[in-house]
Amino acid sequence: MGSVYLIGLTGGIASGKSTVAKRFAEHGAVVIDADQLARAAVAPGTDALAHIAEIFGPEVITEDGSLNRSRLGSIVFGNPTALSVLNNIVHPAVRKLSSAAIAAAEEADPDCVVVYDVPLLVEASVGHPFDLIVVVHADAETRVRRMVDLRGMPEADARSRISSQAGDTDRLAVADVVIDSEGTLEQTLTQVDRLWEERLSAHHSGAHSDSSVGGAP
Repeated sequence: MGSVYLIGLTGGIASGKSTVAKRFAEHGAVVIDADQLARAAVAPGTDALAHIAEIFGPEVITEDGSLNRSRLGSIVFGNPTALSVLNNIVHPAVRKLSSAAIAAAEEADPDCVVVYDVPLLVEASVGHPFDLIVVVHADAETRVRRMVDLRGMPEADARSRISSQAGDTDRLAVADVVIDSEGTLEQTLTQVDRLWEERLSAHHSGAHSDSSVGGAP
């Protein structure tokens, strides 16, 4: 992969990961958004979407040919076997798209820093040789409060969303660097700035006016 410096960025829901990704982009990193790639992987006309319809039935496809996410979610939620089948379809398709995005970034600038923003880095088989894994961390109660106060989510739903993801222990276990996002926004961004200056700026050959592939959340 040449001299591209590849960072895996992850964090639980409402951890502040999107804020950290945006800051990396402001420093000139190429940010690849796994959530957007996951949507592209099952867009109308894709092999993955056809495979999903074949396995889960035509009712998971809307009239306009797109994926009926709520219907599919009702099938796989609470059904580990069905979820595993779905993941075995979607994850390879996302890996193919992410590999292409990383290759495109490298072709544009062989010395760039690429940040792959992937919420399910622990849960999914991402399959990329990361030079650095950065975990954005805030404890569960802090994240519940953010979802309730800032997103208007019922507390029970917020706790359910957190429990459906990897636990903090598993996530922190893969971290090379932890960004503590429990403090103020300024404190979080200062940690990103320090990481960039101390470990990443030497790998970066210059700022880019358009520094995202797939878009940052």
